[in-house]
Amino acid sequence: MNKNVNDLRDRILLSVLPDVPFEGWTWDAVYRAAETLRIDMDMVNTLFPDGLCDVVAHFSDWADREMLKKLGKDKSTPARIRDKIQHAVETRLEILRPYRDASRLALAYWSVPPRNLRAGRIVWRSADRIWDWAGDTSTDYNRYTKRGLLASILTATLLVWIKDQSEGDETTRDFLARRIENVLQFGQILGKLKSSRS
Repeated sequence: MNKNVNDLRDRILLSVLPDVPFEGWTWDAVYRAAETLRIDMDMVNTLFPDGLCDVVAHFSDWADREMLKKLGKDKSTPARIRDKIQHAVETRLEILRPYRDASRLALAYWSVPPRNLRAGRIVWRSADRIWDWAGDTSTDYNRYTKRGLLASILTATLLVWIKDQSEGDETTRDFLARRIENVLQFGQILGKLKSSRS
């Protein structure tokens, strides 16, 4: 995607985010952000052709890109895959920490049935980016299984995190570690079943 386009979208999003906890995700907030930034509304409509849905979707995309940027600068990347996945998810939550209320309201926004399909694609994209960063190069059914399982972990972990009041989000970290362990055990069982049938 054109960097200038993404930069403009990021500027609008970051201008909208402070208002979200008070009034939710609204097009009025986007309009005010555009006015503040002196961006013409015709341009805003071009940047977000599906309106508010595109703005909320861009919030997730922005979090993914900030996560990857931070991971790219990290000098202490874990070696084990399970630790890499946990580290990436925790890094993404760190990026979102100042916007916990906006994250909660984004979940509520995507929970409306007509938006479920796009919500699924968005969380899949996040899972795909994390697995790619972790070094996964599989192209067979494992690729889709891994991403599908991680997508479910991301959603479940976010639901825990938005209510987490523990110090350093310890409750969320423990939940995430357990879920990753469960998924890895499930994957091992699937692998053994597949081997036994071949």
